[in-house]
Amino acid sequence: MANLKAPLLKRSSTAFLQSVIVLIGIGALALMLWEPHLEGRNAHATVFAVYFGDPFLAYAYLASIPFFVALYQGFKVLGYAGKNQVFSQAAVNALRTIKRCAIAMIGFVAGAEIFILMHESDDAAGGVVMGIFIAFGSIVMATAAATFERILQNAVDLKSENDLTV
Repeated sequence: MANLKAPLLKRSSTAFLQSVIVLIGIGALALMLWEPHLEGRNAHATVFAVYFGDPFLAYAYLASIPFFVALYQGFKVLGYAGKNQVFSQAAVNALRTIKRCAIAMIGFVAGAEIFILMHESDDAAGGVVMGIFIAFGSIVMATAAATFERILQNAVDLKSENDLTV
């Protein structure tokens, strides 16, 4: 009886985590579309002026692509875990992509920090602090993905060696 509940629990746990990832993605996209309208200089601007008149906003949207790719890859890794395929090369590749996306996010944040600091502004400190928080989170994500990638790659290598010897 306990063996029947374990797969159901595992599937429900991965489904829950996948739904959390989807909600994070939807929330991030909604915030990216909603927040520029609240900014002081854009409060009374037209939609065209908000989205096509600000090069920093275009850069922020471009920089968000690695974030959404990493979310999708995390969704895939959870899918592999739900199907008992976490020790596969596909899961290792997904973790490698997450690591590369985190490194790309760090690069984009560094570029944004340079952009903020080069332009004269009285409120640059808030943008710099937000960039530091995002960079720190990206560093943590890259480190965790690299660690899990290495562990899973070793497990996949051991599994393939055992398959060859049998």
